[in-house]
Amino acid sequence: MATSDSEGQVIGCHTVEAWNQQLQKGNENKQLQDSCGFHCFLVRTLSFHCSIFRELAKKLPNVTFLKVDVDELKTVASDWAVEAMPTFIFLKEGKILERVVGAKKEELQQTLAKHLGSVTA
Repeated sequence: MATSDSEGQVIGCHTVEAWNQQLQKGNENKQLQDSCGFHCFLVRTLSFHCSIFRELAKKLPNVTFLKVDVDELKTVASDWAVEAMPTFIFLKEGKILERVVGAKKEELQQTLAKHLGSVTA
């Protein structure tokens, strides 16, 4: 099951099937489709970072923002070599363009800007 946060078009993937479905959908659109935020909901500092993620999603409707709880989908985290939280993986047409590891707002914005143009949150 995939759910969308009403505040910002961040799609929460709660099953491997939902994750795969969202990736396939992005591949078919052939755009910078996914900025994937892998995280563990137990880390308090991430609530601030998640709000930044939602703000960026609101500003960038042409980008699909996915989030995965690594405790819920351990196989997805393992398959994508996620070793630290949060990890953001930028994909286009199924290929990894770049990763941002850690709660680094400026680096996240710079990476998005690099692939899309000017972005601020």
